[in-house]
Amino acid sequence: MFTRKPTSRFFFFTLILVLLLSFLITIKASDPTPNANDEEDLESLEELIALDEEEERQEQQEGSHSVRSSEAEVLTKAQRIVLELNNDNTKRAIDGNEFVLILGYAPWCARSAELMPQFAEAATSLKELGSPLLMAKLDADRHTKAASTLGIKGFPTLLLFVNGTSQAYTGGLSAEEIVIWARKKTGVPLVRISSVAEADEFLKKYHTFVIGLFEKFEGPDYGEFVKAAISDNEIQFVETSNIDVATVLFLDIKDPKHFLGIVKSEPERYTPYEGTFEMDKILQFLDYNKLPLVTKLTELNSARVYSSPVQLQVIVFAEVDEFKNLLEPLQEVARKFKSKMMFLYVDITDENLAKPFLTLFGLEEAKNTVVTAFDNKISSKFLLQSDLTPNNIEEFCTRLLDGTLSPYFKSQPIPDNQEASIQIIVGKTFDDLVLSSPKNVLLEVHTPWCISCETTSKHVEKLAKHFKGLDNLVFARIDASTNEHPKLQVDEYPTLFLYPANDKANPIKLSTKSGLKELAASINKHLKAKDHVKKDEL
Repeated sequence: MFTRKPTSRFFFFTLILVLLLSFLITIKASDPTPNANDEEDLESLEELIALDEEEERQEQQEGSHSVRSSEAEVLTKAQRIVLELNNDNTKRAIDGNEFVLILGYAPWCARSAELMPQFAEAATSLKELGSPLLMAKLDADRHTKAASTLGIKGFPTLLLFVNGTSQAYTGGLSAEEIVIWARKKTGVPLVRISSVAEADEFLKKYHTFVIGLFEKFEGPDYGEFVKAAISDNEIQFVETSNIDVATVLFLDIKDPKHFLGIVKSEPERYTPYEGTFEMDKILQFLDYNKLPLVTKLTELNSARVYSSPVQLQVIVFAEVDEFKNLLEPLQEVARKFKSKMMFLYVDITDENLAKPFLTLFGLEEAKNTVVTAFDNKISSKFLLQSDLTPNNIEEFCTRLLDGTLSPYFKSQPIPDNQEASIQIIVGKTFDDLVLSSPKNVLLEVHTPWCISCETTSKHVEKLAKHFKGLDNLVFARIDASTNEHPKLQVDEYPTLFLYPANDKANPIKLSTKSGLKELAASINKHLKAKDHVKKDEL
């Protein structure tokens, strides 16, 4: 038997091993390094993420565009329902329809722009309700002839025409309020609800309403309820004879046969009426209870707010986020003064609404929360000057209600008058430097915006120089735009007052139309000065 030599087997095994190692080395050399592999994977991942983000952005844009398109279509549809009037078709529209509600607007008017979407939305709702009312709009700035015929002088103006005869619009300016007012004026003063399902649907559409529960729709009480529904211009009235329906609309009804109450979409949601069923008393109840505990003042609801019979108003000026934290405690305070005091909120960043009020307090540049109050019975204003806490706000309101709160009067900081020939008076120094001064005081009352004040100021400066040697006469001036005092009541500017040393309660008003010499003579006459020092020539 042939036997292979050990050297041959060793050689064969070594050759196989070398080839195997070479193969493995070749494969290993063809693989990327671990670091290069990681980098390529990372780059690929970033590309995939970027691609996904781009697709997501496109989807969002398409979705947003779809939403905007949908909103635009709804608005366009609503606006098509509103007839566009001009000089030629206005008379035909009024003569050809029993009821026509016309919005006179101007394209440049901000309030018109704010009202028009509400008007279009109301038109859509009224059409769905089967109302016979024609809704129309007129660019009164462009079609001046038609506007003049209709009597449109300001923007926006709403007019209702019934069989060709016009009457002013007296309702609110939201879409819901326009619908309510229009239906009442076109023969639907109230809504009758007979089933729970109808009540559920009604609650989806109306936020504020009056409910009347009657066993039968007849009798003197029911008659007064209907008269109130016709007379009121803002709130939807609902009637039912079904207690199950009534309890869906108003919780906790005490009398299952005879009830009236108001419902609002806020924490103080239900307010029952406890008086006798008389139209005037029902309407008075609504006037005092129709607004929320705290009402946000807007351009659209301002007329409704200002027409309220509630004479005491507390107004909070704050940024939106700050007010969110203040709302709940403020509602608790408002609940304690319900029907006696109106609580309003104004966004302090809204210059159109906030600045006119804040200017009355000299706080037109205020950024932080401000709490003010007005007593419209006596035309007085008040300012909360302590820390803004619920207890301090409640005490502020309590003192406002019982008449012990001191009115607020504007005042600039106290100036340094040491070297001044004409004393500068501010609200805080009026008592000391004018009313309590042992000397005669000639006071010039002026404002920065007064055109004629400059001439009078020059006269006063020359008079001060002319009378500088007279020890018992002081010349002074006060800026009435930034300073107030309860005993300084001025209707026109400039005004010159001479406060005699012995009768400060009865200042003498001097004519600002007089020349310099006439003023000097008048001062001499009233002072009856005998010992004059040498005066400079005028």
